[in-house]
Amino acid sequence: MAIEIVDIHPHVISADETRYPRAPLGGVLSDWARDRPVTPDQMVSAMDAAGVARSALVQASTCYGYDNSLVADAVAAYPDRFAGVFSVDVLSAGAPEKIRHWVGKGLSGLRLFTTGSTMREQAGWLDDPKTFPAWECAQEIGIPVCVQMQLKAVNQLHTLLERFPKATVILDHLASPDARDGAPYAAAQPLFDLARYPNVTLKITIRNIRMIAEGGGAFQPYFQKVVDTFGASRIAWGSNYPTSDASLSRIVEESLAALSFLPANDQEWILRRTAERLYPSLAR
Repeated sequence: MAIEIVDIHPHVISADETRYPRAPLGGVLSDWARDRPVTPDQMVSAMDAAGVARSALVQASTCYGYDNSLVADAVAAYPDRFAGVFSVDVLSAGAPEKIRHWVGKGLSGLRLFTTGSTMREQAGWLDDPKTFPAWECAQEIGIPVCVQMQLKAVNQLHTLLERFPKATVILDHLASPDARDGAPYAAAQPLFDLARYPNVTLKITIRNIRMIAEGGGAFQPYFQKVVDTFGASRIAWGSNYPTSDASLSRIVEESLAALSFLPANDQEWILRRTAERLYPSLAR
């Protein structure tokens, strides 16, 4: 029987720049947001074609910065298909108030964008004490915090995990480790060391899958170690569509092929059940 798929890392862009003005973090619009935008309606169509049941839309920080209006409107328009993950300036004094505002708008997760397509260098503010009130708020409300970061920032993450042990943390793209060195994957050891924190969940995306394939390494041994170390119930799948250059259907095909070596129960956790644990509104 086919496994139901829930995606926790797609992005949407509106063609209406008046209603949803663009204000990318760092002042530079990402190429994908300009060249291959996907509206909420188009996302639903792509999901239907790809066999994706539900998605947690992630704020497109390199298009809209901290204005999460499009994600909130998409969730309101398609509550049976979408949950929403928002971003706020966690260094600002009003961060907790803004977090509560967007949760009140129906969004159910916070995202911290510290590096990405238009921000090649790792930001140094992740564990700045100014962010602590935002972390305390997220921990109190009970919403997960997904962090887009490079593995070089892992010591900053340790600081936060020690200080906020009840905060649910999701690592976008597995924190982008370089696993092309082959077993025992020494370069990715800082990622495996995070398994001792029970509140850490990994998000595997097509970026991770393609990195192994393009580097000439075998995907299966590396990801088997990831699953053995963390357990499938602490791993969720995200498409990174349309940031990644392929149709959602193609991304799903590549991902299913890469995960096919795992037992069906592990695949079910990674492709659906972990997502529903993180974002209960996606559970059906």
